[in-house]
Amino acid sequence: MAPIRTAIIGLSSNATTSWASAAHLPYLLSARGRAKYQIVAVCNSTVESAKQAIKAFKLPSDAKAYGNPQDVADDKDIDLVVVSTRVDVHYETALPSAKAGKDVFVEWPLAQDVAHAKELVDAARVGGGRTLVGHQGREAPPIVKVRELLKKGTIGKILSSEVRAFGGSVDREALLPALKYFTDRAVGGNVVTIGVGHLFDQVQHVLGDVQNIQSHIQLQRPNVLLRNPSTKEVVETVKSNVPDLIIINGTLAASQIATEGANVLFRFRRGQQFPGEPALSWTINGEKGEIRLQAFGGSSLHAGSYNAPVTIEVHDFASDKVQTSDWSWQSWQEELAILGRSVGVLYDKFADGALEGLPSFESALVRHEQLATVLAGWDEK
Repeated sequence: MAPIRTAIIGLSSNATTSWASAAHLPYLLSARGRAKYQIVAVCNSTVESAKQAIKAFKLPSDAKAYGNPQDVADDKDIDLVVVSTRVDVHYETALPSAKAGKDVFVEWPLAQDVAHAKELVDAARVGGGRTLVGHQGREAPPIVKVRELLKKGTIGKILSSEVRAFGGSVDREALLPALKYFTDRAVGGNVVTIGVGHLFDQVQHVLGDVQNIQSHIQLQRPNVLLRNPSTKEVVETVKSNVPDLIIINGTLAASQIATEGANVLFRFRRGQQFPGEPALSWTINGEKGEIRLQAFGGSSLHAGSYNAPVTIEVHDFASDKVQTSDWSWQSWQEELAILGRSVGVLYDKFADGALEGLPSFESALVRHEQLATVLAGWDEK
């Protein structure tokens, strides 16, 4: 099969987070990735910026440089469009290609709100292209392992589950100046949509979708410091309207792995955890045993939480013994930078047509609607 002709929108050589280069390029430029994908175009805010990115990342010299997403949509030699821009321009960037019937891969969040996400879903349905969304945490090895344990019936059916997580930003009080938009709900990229949104998707990919959602939300630190990373100087103090403590309670429907009404409690606080404690502690209590996943290097299993141990333990009630359940990267993943490993699995499966369980525009819309429910009470204040 010929490589999938791919355009990347948002591959800047000087972007704040550089997610496209840090998470997408490791796979796309690897031997495995090149066998399945060919980068044929880059689109940035200007043609000149796109040309600079092509040169900086040593992409094929014949790759086209565009400065308008519509030009990408109109190019008949492009099969897949990857959108890795700031959240508030995902919609306008992805919409032309979705309407044109191209396959489209958009980072999570899909859009800045439910309404725009739904428009993208509708456009892709009419256009007929396949869709993919950057909920790559579904393919993180610890998540895959826990899912396998539940499917095998290791602890029987789920009776309840509790998630306690910290993160969303490196510091509880400060952000990088370039991430000032994290304090503005209207932009769509913040601790709730990104930090909670990624982890809540991973949890539900394992347990099943949470129903009967109720939430308690608090903004504990409304004054956020913008700190220069080099000098450590506070350059501005910003008033945030984004909550930094999110507690979600809900239930599971009866399934092959869960009992009817099994309770799920999810708690996420922005910033650091208590020293020595894990950034993520997730327990799943079953009829015959309990699983505990702990991540000490951060709660972002979809990204870079692997600089400290990520452990999975299983307590068997009958024997009262606790055993460690090991997880591992696939051999080809180990050749990539960590940020690109789970993203690489999405690309790999998408190219092979193994779409079952892959995050799509449709599944992303469900998550957007859930987060809107979570934030409903906050919005009414």
